[in-house]
Amino acid sequence: MGLPDVDERAGHRTGPGSVGLPATGGEGHTRAAIVKLLLEEGPITATAIGSALGLAPAGVRRHLDALIESGQARAGRSAPWQQKGRGRPAKQYQLTAAGRGMLGHAYDDLAGAAIRQLREIGGAEAVTAFARKRARTLVDGIEPLPAPGSDPESDGTGAEGARSGTVAKAEEIATALSDAGFAASTRRVGAGVQICQHHCPVSHVAEEFPELCEAELEAFREVLGTHVQRLATIANGDCACTTHVPLTVLPTAAGGTDSHNASPTTVAQPATDATNDSGRSAE
Repeated sequence: MGLPDVDERAGHRTGPGSVGLPATGGEGHTRAAIVKLLLEEGPITATAIGSALGLAPAGVRRHLDALIESGQARAGRSAPWQQKGRGRPAKQYQLTAAGRGMLGHAYDDLAGAAIRQLREIGGAEAVTAFARKRARTLVDGIEPLPAPGSDPESDGTGAEGARSGTVAKAEEIATALSDAGFAASTRRVGAGVQICQHHCPVSHVAEEFPELCEAELEAFREVLGTHVQRLATIANGDCACTTHVPLTVLPTAAGGTDSHNASPTTVAQPATDATNDSGRSAE
């Protein structure tokens, strides 16, 4: 999910506060608005930022240059499928790990120490149980979808309804995640829908305890009633946590159905469908 051939001066939180905000008012509000777009929409072009915020290109690039200089943002060329028209691919900008870290990760040290102590007392099983309970609270109140094929009377119309239901359920999950501070959205990609978490308030803890990410994915599977595939995570250095949810069930060699056999190339293939934002933000 990252941009190729671009150096990233990654780091961790050096103090509380917002990313790269100057001390004065107007400039600070503009910088904060740009950072918010980089967080929720990145990678994004300077032109798109200017259009969204009603800013002149020169002003946008000045703020972007400052963020890049401080190591809180980076730039790379658009992928071929993102390019519109002819000419050199436009630059796209996104936050680095250092930039996301400046958004704040409250109580990281305390949380890490608590989970380490839990592991010492109860072993790996206790950590896994804790992670699963936490993950289920993120989707608490969302009614699970039935597993594919559980309705014996389903037909073509029913299958289309199931696909629509999966998309709607993914959007419900994104809304719940945004309420919990993950700045999540959904987008249609190829033969599926992706849940994108543009911020992770526990990413620094998840680097040490991947059980948190694994339990989150398991909770998504339980709600969606189908296998889902994690394509990227912020804890591993990617720009977002991206989970692919297939909208079709692929046949196995034995003639059955198993979405585990989905080709990574197929599920990650971008499409021109518009992004379906959850309508919530992490703020």
